[in-house]
Amino acid sequence: MSDFDAIDSLLASVTPEAELPEPEVRRELRESARLSKAQVARALGVNPSTLAAWESGRDPAGEIRTKYAYFLDGLAAKLAEQERPEAEPEPVEPAAPAQSQGDDDVEALAEAEPCVLCGAPARQRVAGFAQHLDPSECGTPTPRPQPAPEPEPAAAPSTAPAPRPKRRPTPTRRAFQPSDGPGDTIGRTVRAVLDEHGGDVDAATAALIKRAIPDAMALLDETRKGARYDVVAYPWLPDILKKRTARGSDEIWEARPKWTRPELPPGEHEVTALDINGAYLSALKTHLPIGQLEHSTGFGHDRRRAGVHLIAPPHWDHDASLPNPIGQRDEPGPLWVTEPTLRLLQRLSGPKYGLCEPPEIHESYTSGATENLLEKFRTALKDARDTAIAEGDDVTLEYVKAMYSKFVATMGESNYNRELYRPDWMHLIRSQAFANLWLKALKSHEEGLTVVRAMGTDELHVIGDWRRVFPEGRGVTEVKVKDVYTAGAAPEDAS
Repeated sequence: MSDFDAIDSLLASVTPEAELPEPEVRRELRESARLSKAQVARALGVNPSTLAAWESGRDPAGEIRTKYAYFLDGLAAKLAEQERPEAEPEPVEPAAPAQSQGDDDVEALAEAEPCVLCGAPARQRVAGFAQHLDPSECGTPTPRPQPAPEPEPAAAPSTAPAPRPKRRPTPTRRAFQPSDGPGDTIGRTVRAVLDEHGGDVDAATAALIKRAIPDAMALLDETRKGARYDVVAYPWLPDILKKRTARGSDEIWEARPKWTRPELPPGEHEVTALDINGAYLSALKTHLPIGQLEHSTGFGHDRRRAGVHLIAPPHWDHDASLPNPIGQRDEPGPLWVTEPTLRLLQRLSGPKYGLCEPPEIHESYTSGATENLLEKFRTALKDARDTAIAEGDDVTLEYVKAMYSKFVATMGESNYNRELYRPDWMHLIRSQAFANLWLKALKSHEEGLTVVRAMGTDELHVIGDWRRVFPEGRGVTEVKVKDVYTAGAAPEDAS
């Protein structure tokens, strides 16, 4: 093979990439066809969040790009065909009296057919209609043709064109909204799985928990319909958000509380371990970056943005009564913290509390943010959880718990969730849960309770009448008792 043959062979193997319309056109085509992202994604074999990214500016490549272009081309052609004016029906002249027809319009019939004028047998067909040529043979008193009786298809239609039916307007900027809501989706899924397992509660619960991750992603897509912002599922991320090793961690510090009071007041005390309900569910309401993170330096903090920040943490002087808001950290110096941790430190350093100095920001990776990005998703899960508790429905309750907990746990680097890769969100939501627990410890301290321990997202141990501080129950704004135990040394017998 000559050099030119090799070049020709290489050129022949190059296939130009399929042309794609602009992102806003892709979305408008789908919404005009009243198709959800989930429907299109299922047909293309991708995730709804991936399709959302394509409609926000990201382009697919390779074979999937060709499939997507083919789908969009076909969709555009189908919508264009619907937009074309419908062909007006050809007016059919009513049958005229026999004497007005020319010989060329008359056809002799081998067998008589009912006359369109009188219904009696006729041996001739005029202009396609059986009728009598001699008016004296026709039983109708007038020569004006009348429509044939049902179900005779040869009725003479009116010469005026039939009115065209009004077309339903199709939306151009909003996705089609189904009649039922996300909460109904959860209920329908539970009922279907229970039916599938013949009402076996344990088997149905296990099956629902197993499918919790894809169902949570489908619910997220459902609650994002018509939303102002599109979720960017796979943005570029800085190295600080990437794991150093397969089993290692990235550089973000989540400020997880792991604190036990160094000394208790003298005497023996009854300690109540409180369980904070739905900690991760509540933490879904936090400032999340909408798009790709952008780098900045300096001490300024824009509260309209959110992300991760390299800070010099302030000194904490209150370890004897309250946990450090950045958690137990052995290494000194700057560290990367999340938006909830930064905002908590700024709040505690303000004039209301004055518990520490303001944190010093060295650099940040942030994006425009909103606190309500997952609010509809959170509300749907909360409502389903509340209803399940009220009705004693343990199957739905366990299913919903698995949905929000696994959603948070797998949105980073996980083989179980390929639809959303946002380790920045994962860190922010977790940190918000930790910050919420810390604020409950602060509230306990301010109300005169003795804080004994704060652990993870949902465990707070206190001494004192906690019921005057926190409502008891199973709702997300309530707490329940996890354990009661005795701590401290009993006073020695004076005798």
